[in-house]
Amino acid sequence: MSLLTHKEFPYSFDANECAKCQGNCCIGESGYIWINKDELQNLAKLLNISIEELGRHYLKKVGYKYSIVEKKIAQDNYACIFFDLEKRQCSVYEARPSQCRTFPFWDYFKKNEQEVYEECPAVKPL
Repeated sequence: MSLLTHKEFPYSFDANECAKCQGNCCIGESGYIWINKDELQNLAKLLNISIEELGRHYLKKVGYKYSIVEKKIAQDNYACIFFDLEKRQCSVYEARPSQCRTFPFWDYFKKNEQEVYEECPAVKPL
């Protein structure tokens, strides 16, 4: 993998560094892991289950959208249901939602830049 940059962000991301933190981007405060219709289909295909089964076991509806459910791993600490705690990696990496694919280049971090440096050792200033 190579060093990733985005013209709107003053930092880079080196995916080779991901092993250092072992999943900080998949673990933490409870939140939403948004997934769209195409991503639902890709994930169901990868898991070899129907979209209905995917919805029953792995999704929660929030308004008109869907979010992947989380598992509680400690007080105030959660992980994506697809995060393998033993291997410390995503178990559905090939079909992960765009929210996961675009980390750390999220609009949120444009105003909270220091937070992304604290969360992710793969983020480096340009």
